[in-house]
Amino acid sequence: MQERAARTRQAVLEAAADEFAERGYEGASLQQVVGRAATSIGALTFHFRTKTALAEEVRRTGRARFGRCLADLGATADPLRELRTLIGALARMAHEDPFVRAVRRLEADHPEGVPPLAETWLPALRGVLDRAHSAQRLRPGVSAEAALALLAHLVEGAMAAGGTVRDPVQDAVWDVVLHGLAVGPAGRAGPVERGAEPL
Repeated sequence: MQERAARTRQAVLEAAADEFAERGYEGASLQQVVGRAATSIGALTFHFRTKTALAEEVRRTGRARFGRCLADLGATADPLRELRTLIGALARMAHEDPFVRAVRRLEADHPEGVPPLAETWLPALRGVLDRAHSAQRLRPGVSAEAALALLAHLVEGAMAAGGTVRDPVQDAVWDVVLHGLAVGPAGRAGPVERGAEPL
């Protein structure tokens, strides 16, 4: 019985993530959620008494999944290679994970009083840039703070873009950006080796 209840709860959550991602909070319908989950309103309200409670659990689940993805990346010897991997992971999660898409849509619909998803990924981005700065891998005159501000805006744009993660134009943009931030072997600006999957 408990196993069946757990399966129903998970089906409702997955259906709600799709519904919130597509329609936002106001546009989402609990009837649509139960239809997607192939269950009943009674089963939904047994687990989530209100639409708000359901949205909160979708948000909590999405943030946790995003956080686990970032934790799984791990540090590498080359912080700029790690930066490319991190950026790719952020864009991939924003495009492919329905819970993360739902969190972003719910955040856009009701930004007040809700911790932004950026609180999950900005510390990771800051950490990589701090390591790059400490390793003198950033071009002279480029502070970690300035690079963070630039990359944060570009990452938000990449996560919001409607195209595919492996867009060659996006790839070229990140090549230019990372080339501009990087220092080559002799202390000059230089290319960043593509060690990870491109955006």
